[in-house]
Amino acid sequence: MEIIKYTFDIHGDDRGQLVALEELKNVPFDVKRVYYMWDTVKGVRRGFHAHKELKQILICVHGSCKIHLDDGRETEEVLLNKANEGLYIEGLIWREMYDFSPDAVLMVLASEYYDEADYIRDYGEFREAVNNTKGS
Repeated sequence: MEIIKYTFDIHGDDRGQLVALEELKNVPFDVKRVYYMWDTVKGVRRGFHAHKELKQILICVHGSCKIHLDDGRETEEVLLNKANEGLYIEGLIWREMYDFSPDAVLMVLASEYYDEADYIRDYGEFREAVNNTKGS
């Protein structure tokens, strides 16, 4: 599994810091949806799904969290703790977000509008989809 982390340029001066996210420039897809989560309860894991087509960049814009990635063959754990660093996820990748710091804000840029049909929420179905893809 190839982990792709994006580091976004920081523009700053004595007034503070700024990161600009621009579709098809430093974000490799058209951004159709942005959402973020915060106040995640200690010990809670989120996600527990894969997407069939959706592309995403996850950015922990404040605090930190970990992302568990599983492509059906191997797993990886990725720490997100920099506001100018994002994790790019595309293809059949099971993901779980966990170990949120109390001040964590995780923002997600998505290539498509919300579509429940694009989700695989059952791990067994995910494994089956991965196995079917391998045979193609």
